[in-house]
Amino acid sequence: MIIEIFNTIVKTTIAFSISLLIARILGKKQMSHSTFFNYITGITIGSIVANMTLESNTYFIKGVVSLLCWCLLTSIIGFICLKSVKLRVILDGEPTIIIKKGEIIEKALYSTQLNLDDLSMMLRNKDIFSIKEVEYAILEPDGKLSVLKKQEEKEVTKKDMSIVTTSHMYIPTELVVDGKLLEHNLKELNLTKEWLYTQLKNSGINSIKQAFYIEIQSDGTLYIQKKGV
Repeated sequence: MIIEIFNTIVKTTIAFSISLLIARILGKKQMSHSTFFNYITGITIGSIVANMTLESNTYFIKGVVSLLCWCLLTSIIGFICLKSVKLRVILDGEPTIIIKKGEIIEKALYSTQLNLDDLSMMLRNKDIFSIKEVEYAILEPDGKLSVLKKQEEKEVTKKDMSIVTTSHMYIPTELVVDGKLLEHNLKELNLTKEWLYTQLKNSGINSIKQAFYIEIQSDGTLYIQKKGV
């Protein structure tokens, strides 16, 4: 019994390590399941890994070989798709226009097996509650709906109102979490501890430990929440 448990732990650790390696090799697109092909590949890899940890040692070896082969084939197909538009369309699919110039295209609904209730739900997820607001709606290969509103339905922007805007100085980033300084974030932003200490003193805080959470805003100001709030 103890030997079986030990073997299971060893196989699980190896399978886990191989899964992480494959995730790095296949890249972010595979992990996002952005297409049907990526989705199927992800499920298959997960199924193989699960069986590897539970089946016999003989199957474990076969599982490793199968996993590596699947990874190799996926990488090859991915490379070919980069070079071949036709194969990319076959494997990944292509966008389908569902609404064109404010009118629903019935043939597109049938070809994508999308009903009006589904379409309405997807539009509501885009904060659109009436089809008459839509100029174009496109069903992407990953199953998500991209929407272009009619001109009269679009929100007014600062540009439309000729309001002067300034570019962002920083991406909003955590600097202190639970009283602990995130030094790597400071370095990414080319900021120093001295700069942060000065900003804190100006805000009436003498020590980083007094702060529960600090975040730098896009304009360079700090959002500070003290401990005990």
